[in-house]
Amino acid sequence: MSAAVILAAVLGGGVFFVARRIFFRRKALKLLRFPAGLMRGKTVIVTGANSGIGRATAAELLKLQARVVMACRDRQRAEEAAQDIKNQAGPNQGEVVVKHLDLASLQSVRSFCEEIIREEPRIDVLINNAGLYQCPYSRTEEGYEMQLGVNHLGHFLLTNLLLDLLKQSTPSRIVVVSSKLYKYGSINFEDLNSEQNYNKSFCYSQSKLANLLFTRELARRLDGTGVTVNALTPGIVRTRLGRHVNIPLLIKPLFMLVSWMFFKSPLEGAQTPLYLACSPEVEGVSGKCFANCEEEQLLSKATDDHTAKRLWDLSESMVGLRG
Repeated sequence: MSAAVILAAVLGGGVFFVARRIFFRRKALKLLRFPAGLMRGKTVIVTGANSGIGRATAAELLKLQARVVMACRDRQRAEEAAQDIKNQAGPNQGEVVVKHLDLASLQSVRSFCEEIIREEPRIDVLINNAGLYQCPYSRTEEGYEMQLGVNHLGHFLLTNLLLDLLKQSTPSRIVVVSSKLYKYGSINFEDLNSEQNYNKSFCYSQSKLANLLFTRELARRLDGTGVTVNALTPGIVRTRLGRHVNIPLLIKPLFMLVSWMFFKSPLEGAQTPLYLACSPEVEGVSGKCFANCEEEQLLSKATDDHTAKRLWDLSESMVGLRG
């Protein structure tokens, strides 16, 4: 038996074992059912809404008659996605607006926010969904490591620039999409921009830990304002997020089969963002993290107030909010 066949069997068996465990957790997940028209009159911004969890979230919000602002880097793909979800939403649907937002450019973030503040009288929900996963080393327009820049810094600036409008629209909500892979990261303050060393797995985990620390510090700052912020970890979902991951050609067909059989669909992955955006059950709840629509206990590194405050101060400087 060749080494290639043995390798395929071992790797395939490992993938199947992991997928099987995921399957039994996923099996218990039920799709949410909200009253028709629940989000009528509400405006919701979803970043990265042209694919994956973001698209599924936008589609469900449209069915609930929300005004959905799809904030996307690729405008053409966003327009196509918007047309698709409108065609599928049925007769009693909300409204879709497509706007350009490139989180790898702080200037694009500022332009987007200026446009929103100028055109939208209110924001009821902001869903920070867009993200990059283990991409090759590259930098944002301002020179920041790409995963940190898009997953954390871009959303950090976006949220801060929209806070006044969110406060004027209370009760309003902010939803932050993180990942369970935060567990394998830490905030490397000595080399936050990964200029000395780049490890794509660590940088993704660092950015997702930053999402949780951002949520915690922001909740503290928003206490008593009527604006809540909560994070979530969606689990393993069939999306384009993993497009930069190199899967050995030999096991790729098996991996694709297993992913279709056992990974969450985008709609299943969208259940917790929808829960945090819409459900009366979390009205007034802030500073928490959820998984499968239930509160999740985080590791101490994600609830460290000192680290959260230090990261906030540094992030303010990096995005130009502090002189």
